[in-house]
Amino acid sequence: MRTAEGKIIRGVGGFYYVDVAGEGIYACRARGIFRKEGQKPLVGDNVRIVITHEQDREGNLEEICPRSNMLIRPAASNVDQILLLFSVKQPEPNFNLLDRFLIYMQTLDLPVTLLFTKTDLAEGALLEQLADWYGNCGAKVQFASILQRDGLEEVREGLQGKTTMLAGPSGVGKSSLTNYLCPDADMEVGMLSKKIARGKQTTRHTEIHRIDADSFLLDTPGFSSLFLPEMEEKALAGCYPEFEDYETDCRFPGCLHDQEPDCGVKTALAKGHIPQIRYDNYRLFLQELQERRKF
Repeated sequence: MRTAEGKIIRGVGGFYYVDVAGEGIYACRARGIFRKEGQKPLVGDNVRIVITHEQDREGNLEEICPRSNMLIRPAASNVDQILLLFSVKQPEPNFNLLDRFLIYMQTLDLPVTLLFTKTDLAEGALLEQLADWYGNCGAKVQFASILQRDGLEEVREGLQGKTTMLAGPSGVGKSSLTNYLCPDADMEVGMLSKKIARGKQTTRHTEIHRIDADSFLLDTPGFSSLFLPEMEEKALAGCYPEFEDYETDCRFPGCLHDQEPDCGVKTALAKGHIPQIRYDNYRLFLQELQERRKF
C-alpha cells in the first residue's frame, strides 16, 4: 500500500472521493479517529490517503491537512473566492435574494464576483442599469452569455490558481458554466419551470470540479431563500459599501439610516448617488433584524 495526497471533491454515502493530481479519483472511507475526534471531512479538504486497491481506485482517508477556512452553508473548506451567478432574464433576478447573498458573503470575508448571466436575453439599457445598481456593492461585477460564449474567457481568467465556490439560485446557469469550464464534469442542465418561471435544481450536493492543475470550481445546490446571518442592526450598514462615503455626514453616531433626521445616506439617496433598490432592501433587512431581536 502507498500514500497519496489529493483533494476531496465530493462526499456521498459514507465515501469521500479524492482527486489525486495526475492519477484520478479514489473512493475513500474515513478512519474512525475522525469521528472520535469530532472532525468531519469536508469537500475542499486537502488530504492524505492510503491506497488499498489500485485497480479499483479505493483507499482510506488518513489525514486532513490544515484548512485555510471552513464554510457552514454549504459545508466546504479551503475556498479562495466566490462567483455569484444571477441571470438578467429567465428567471428574472430576485434582488432581495441577491442582496441577501451579498450580505451573507460579507460575513465569510472572501472576495466575491457577481456574474450576471444570459445577457443574450437583455437589452443594453438593462445591463447598464444593473452595472449602475451593483457597481459599488463590494463585489466585482461581470456579464456573460453562456449560450453565446460571450464573456466566459474573462470569467475563466479570474478563476486561475483558485478554488472558487459557485453560488446562486437555480436556473441561472451554474451547471452550464461548469460544463463549459470543466467539460469532464458532464453536469445535468435543468430547464425552467414554465409554471413558476424558476429554475429547476440540478445540483443536489456540493462537488468540486478540476479546471486545470491548480484551479477548482466548487458547485453548490441552488438556493431559493436565504436567512440573514446573525448580526447587530448597526452592522448591517457595513454590508453596504456604497453607504460608506456618506455616513460621515450623518448627524448622529451609529445612525441606522432609517428614521433619523439629517442622515447623510438618505441625502445621498435623494440625490441619486445610492440606488433606490439597494436602499429599499436595506430597510427591509433592518426591519427583519429588529423583528428577530424581539424574540
